[in-house]
Amino acid sequence: MKISFSGITWSVGGRRILDSLSLTAASGQFTGIVGPNGSGKSSLLRCLYRALLPDAGSIALDGQDIRVLSRRELATKLASVLQESLSECHFTVIEMVLMGRYPHHGAFSPMNEEDMNCARRAMQAADLCGLEDAPFQTLSGGEKQRVLIARALCQNSPALILDEPTNHLDIRHSLSLLGEIKRLRLTTLAVLHDLNLAASFCDQVFVLAQGKVAASGPPAQVFTPVLLRHVFGVEADVRTEGGTAQLRFLGPSSMASQP
Repeated sequence: MKISFSGITWSVGGRRILDSLSLTAASGQFTGIVGPNGSGKSSLLRCLYRALLPDAGSIALDGQDIRVLSRRELATKLASVLQESLSECHFTVIEMVLMGRYPHHGAFSPMNEEDMNCARRAMQAADLCGLEDAPFQTLSGGEKQRVLIARALCQNSPALILDEPTNHLDIRHSLSLLGEIKRLRLTTLAVLHDLNLAASFCDQVFVLAQGKVAASGPPAQVFTPVLLRHVFGVEADVRTEGGTAQLRFLGPSSMASQP
């Protein structure tokens, strides 16, 4: 499942957030979207799952324009973990995870053994075993995030969209969940703030700045001291071990500018 953005432009309040942006998430690869605050990362994902309507441009899944798909058809192709607050959600953990099965047979159809097995596998991947009957609203922020990731995995869609998936997660769960997602070889498009996690798990990254792609390619090639200074406004020492970039941040830069 290849995801293609072509010439996406979106503005709000007279401010252009996305500016003729084009990029492609290759089939079966883990693609990261990184950039400073306000660069358009989350807005781009919202255009993909149709929470926002672009002013111009198109988005396609394997060449098919997403505008021709019903919401249910889109959900069978695309699972997502968004930045959302569900603290008042009165469901148990297993009920939340099973919501990932709704696109396959509707919200009011009874769950079968295949659905339950899918939910159990997703919960195991998210380290949620033993919490099946726990009320969702009683969980910690990190546990809630893992439930939302398990719900997306339970959806069994070929593409996975993640908006800050490691938000609230401790380092162990961040590493284990991103590792599991990469192992599944889904077409994964993830907004990440932790550049070292992006360097460790992404096959390719797109760096956004002011609504445009400032750089793209394998993380070890993209994350250079010059780019980090100009786009993120930080000085950094970058080393490569085993093909993976390792970033050590030294402090804010006085030379930040757009490349």
